[in-house]
Amino acid sequence: MHDERRRIEERVERVHNQRIKPAIYAATVPFEVEAWQAPGEPVSFEEAAAARYTPFAMDTPWGPPWGTTWFRMRGRVPAEWAGRRVEAVIDLGFVGDWPGNQAEALVHLADGRPLKAVNPLNQYVPIGNPVSGGEEIDYLVEAASNPDILANDFAAPTPLGDVLTAGDKPLYTFRRADIAVLDEEVFHLDLDLQVLRELMVHLGEHEPRRHEIMHALDRAMDVLDLDDVAGSATAVREALAPVLARPAHASAHTISGVGHAHIDSAWLWPIRETKRKTSRTFSNVTALADEYEDFIFACSQAQQYEWVRDNYPHVWARIQDSVKKGQWAPVGGMWVEADGNLPGGEAIARQLVHGKRFFIEHFGVETKGVWLPDSFGYTAAYPQLAKLAGNEWFLTQKISWNQTNKFPHHTFWWEGIDGTRIFTHFPPVDTYNARFSGAEMDRAVRNYSEKGGGTRSLAPFGWGDGGGGPTREIMERARRLADLEGSPKVVVEHPDEFFAKARAEYEDAPVWNGELYLELHRATYTSQARTKQGNRRSEHKLREAELWATTAALHAPGYSYPYEKLDRLWKTVLLHQFHDILPGSSIAWVHREAEAEYARVAKELEALTAEAVAALGGGGARVFNTSPFERAEVVRTADGAPVHVRVPANGSAPLETATEPPRPVTVTGRVLDNGLVRVEVAEDGTLSSVYDLRANREVLADQGNLLRLHTDLPNYWDAWDIDKHYRNRYTDLLDADAVTVVEQDPLAGAIRVERAFGKGSRLTQTITLRAGSPRVDFETEIDWHEAEKILKAGFPVDIRAPHSSAEIQFGHIQRPTHTNTSWEAARFEVSGHRWVHIAEPGYGVAVINDSTYGHDVTRTVRDDGGTTTRVSLSLVRAPRVPDPEADQGMHRFTYSLLPGASIEDAVAEGYALNLPLRVADAAGAPEPVVSVDGDGVTVEAVKLADDESGDVVVRLYESRGGRAQGVVRTGFPLAGAQITDLLERPLQEAEVDGGVAVSLRPFQVLTLRLRRAGAN
Repeated sequence: MHDERRRIEERVERVHNQRIKPAIYAATVPFEVEAWQAPGEPVSFEEAAAARYTPFAMDTPWGPPWGTTWFRMRGRVPAEWAGRRVEAVIDLGFVGDWPGNQAEALVHLADGRPLKAVNPLNQYVPIGNPVSGGEEIDYLVEAASNPDILANDFAAPTPLGDVLTAGDKPLYTFRRADIAVLDEEVFHLDLDLQVLRELMVHLGEHEPRRHEIMHALDRAMDVLDLDDVAGSATAVREALAPVLARPAHASAHTISGVGHAHIDSAWLWPIRETKRKTSRTFSNVTALADEYEDFIFACSQAQQYEWVRDNYPHVWARIQDSVKKGQWAPVGGMWVEADGNLPGGEAIARQLVHGKRFFIEHFGVETKGVWLPDSFGYTAAYPQLAKLAGNEWFLTQKISWNQTNKFPHHTFWWEGIDGTRIFTHFPPVDTYNARFSGAEMDRAVRNYSEKGGGTRSLAPFGWGDGGGGPTREIMERARRLADLEGSPKVVVEHPDEFFAKARAEYEDAPVWNGELYLELHRATYTSQARTKQGNRRSEHKLREAELWATTAALHAPGYSYPYEKLDRLWKTVLLHQFHDILPGSSIAWVHREAEAEYARVAKELEALTAEAVAALGGGGARVFNTSPFERAEVVRTADGAPVHVRVPANGSAPLETATEPPRPVTVTGRVLDNGLVRVEVAEDGTLSSVYDLRANREVLADQGNLLRLHTDLPNYWDAWDIDKHYRNRYTDLLDADAVTVVEQDPLAGAIRVERAFGKGSRLTQTITLRAGSPRVDFETEIDWHEAEKILKAGFPVDIRAPHSSAEIQFGHIQRPTHTNTSWEAARFEVSGHRWVHIAEPGYGVAVINDSTYGHDVTRTVRDDGGTTTRVSLSLVRAPRVPDPEADQGMHRFTYSLLPGASIEDAVAEGYALNLPLRVADAAGAPEPVVSVDGDGVTVEAVKLADDESGDVVVRLYESRGGRAQGVVRTGFPLAGAQITDLLERPLQEAEVDGGVAVSLRPFQVLTLRLRRAGAN
């Protein structure tokens, strides 16, 4: 029987590939083709239409890397084809088995209207069905010769990732440009055979249905006339009709299919190319919607819609029409599909706000779910933020990539750090680029973890990343699988419908508490450090600009709040939080442009903040504190002199009211002492001691601030992964070129350590201790020239800590420091934001940073039985794929050690390090716009309402992990207050009695909308 099955499978495969597929197009005539190579960057249709074209022959090389070649194609439909279905068929010379990340093109009519894209698995453009015969065809085809960055399968670096290094050698050979007759009967026979053959292969050996299909296929091959496929196709289909008509079992799993085209907003191509990819794919989708009334397409990322709206108005109009018809489903409600770990809390809130508002404004659609299939893990803050934005469900697929542990659920309730739950689904088909193959259908059913509780799952289908999206072939597969014995049932429907049905049948689905940690791609917390630093600083500069612009708008006559500028700058930052930009997993071109954009954003935000502060009027130097905590610390004046000041939260104080710290700083040899802590620097530049004078205890268990250079060559996915074996080989940087006292002032003492290491790298660190603060800063400058290495800074602390706490968005999470199970062991590299905290009862230590995210926390037992807990920050990496020069060059950042720290101390100092005090010339500045009485109630954002009503919006959260009560007071007359959702829409009125009393559960986020007395 086994030999018989193999014989039939091989027979069907050969006949299908060698006879049936070539017969799908019954007749062809070639286009007359001319070409014009656009110089440099892409040009408009108008410029291309006016260009001078020259004759172009098939089988001719074309397309330098990142180039644009315009092809003019002219032809006439033969008169004898009248009544037939005729299409243009274009093969640009597509290569490989991945339909994205290579050549693709957009076909225009001569008047400039886009028709449809041409992609590797979607090479046709409709001409007529039926045609009259004699139609004149005149196309202008914009073809992008994007290089295949993954041609070496991540095995070797490539210069193709940047237009500056890619060269100009043509990449493709044009194969075909024809006008062709589509034989619809052969086309459908092709799909019949594919669906049945794949179903047969994946049915069990002992299932009767498998043998029924096998013999039906064998008999069908006997019916086929190999010399006249077209003439016998109908008879073959009739022979197969009975096995295709057998209905699915009543208990068959149901797969809700929705069209999808996951398009990375940048990855192995620059942002400028994504703008064109969206237009191509969206042209395909709207064309497919015209052909299939039952087709529904789910599309996220408001940024991509905006690109199409601004650059391709004809495509935009077609999208709007498809939305009205119910065939196009805006989903996700975010500006882009952002990284799930690295953006700050307010940034994720703005992702949701800007995304949802765009869809409401332009389509009248309020999205109901968060659609993030491809990010690299998901913060435990998401359930709350998603619900506060009005969402009901959450979707991802990426956790199926786990290296070690299989996630136990596909449909479940996800509970976040504040207790909020959101209904969540992972498609068991394990892809967001499904095509309804037999293998995918089999996998979806076998994988589904909720058997016995739920009966349905979701399958996003279509080719992504420039592959063209869903195709008619996939839709035809879906139709055949709608009710077919041996297969799950497929229904094409809106994701909202799927989630409503899934929840209705499985209301008591299991609960998963905490983060969705991806056991893969852990290096995305560190790769491309300058991109991450740009994001972190942009987020804090936006906070600063909004706070002082609000202050100026309330108190400075004539000042206008910069709504448009802040909106635009936020969207720029949100775009660069996309899950292949911020994680550092894109080509060199993307990160080169990202660094330039962050520099531009910083410059503009500095100007906005300076303008707002200046509007308060000159009259003497003041110190401005954007942090939500009162601060007593050392600040530098314009001439660099240190001054100790006390400044209220979200407010300012005159510089001349400098305060005296409790104790001055002394510098003795290599010892810094400020009466709170004593820091001893060893000859090799490490810390030999950090003694907490308040607690009368040594903080370190071994060398502190030990810089360790590890070999870092993961098994795969260089920019994405750090594999556990990196720990096994390393060099400790113990050779110091110089250890020098560089500051000796009562308010600040500093020692500089200089090192050379590796392949010409240099590192300079200034270790600073300031009066009145136990925080030890390590201001770091690295000229980095390593390859396939990672540099970590380790602090072995004399603390027995059962868990570490790391800041995430609007709170923190605890992770065990042990490795009792495979789940804990898999978390050998984790993410955090501004601080990591470890503690034993009565004492804690925090490690704070201003720009890095990756870290690890490990425990060891010393010979004396004591426990050492080591916190190691990941500072910089050197992957070579997809960017061969990733992270090379200069890096400047600061991290800090905070002895004797509580969680509240870590929160406050995390803000302080990331929001330096600002010294500026200003008159007697007003009281802070808002202040809070009550521990744990922390102000995250202060701004004017987006509707330009003049209302003040304040975002608060509970930051310690416990219950908190407080009163929010204002520096302006308060007429009323509302509690709102993230979109600033009212949820309930808040009582006003000299302020607004708030009561928060652990990590709760609360948005207040405050109405000013006398405001319009």
